[in-house]
Amino acid sequence: MPAEPKVTLQKILDLLGFSATVEEHHMDDGILLDVKTEDSGRLIGRQGQTLSDLQYITNRLLFQQDPSAPKIMVDVSGYRAQAREALVKKAKEAAEKVRRWGDVVELEPLNAFDRRIIHQALKDDPQIETHSVEVEGTDKKAILLRPKH
Repeated sequence: MPAEPKVTLQKILDLLGFSATVEEHHMDDGILLDVKTEDSGRLIGRQGQTLSDLQYITNRLLFQQDPSAPKIMVDVSGYRAQAREALVKKAKEAAEKVRRWGDVVELEPLNAFDRRIIHQALKDDPQIETHSVEVEGTDKKAILLRPKH
């Protein structure tokens, strides 16, 4: 049975008691499920944690139904798009500091999803290289930006 991302997420939201509608958008690297709700703050959670958890659970359920199911990204009221833009801006500002001063710049600890956005944003920069490094006492990693030699 093929996985049905929109139906699966809608059912989770219904079971959790959220009044919401889900729109499905097909993208190059998977499917975006955009949730429309009056209760977006509770669904996004602190620093997007609830949203990340919801995305994780939805992906796990879909993978159990169909191991070849495409990865899905869950967004609520454009939160991820705004957060992505802010991360890309932060990455470019840090890269500019590295270029100007030649120093290593360390960004704050980020989850894997956010680190990937930063690595992607800077991957084609000929002067900058990025590395994820463990942050002691957390399950997150920070990104180091340094000049390419």
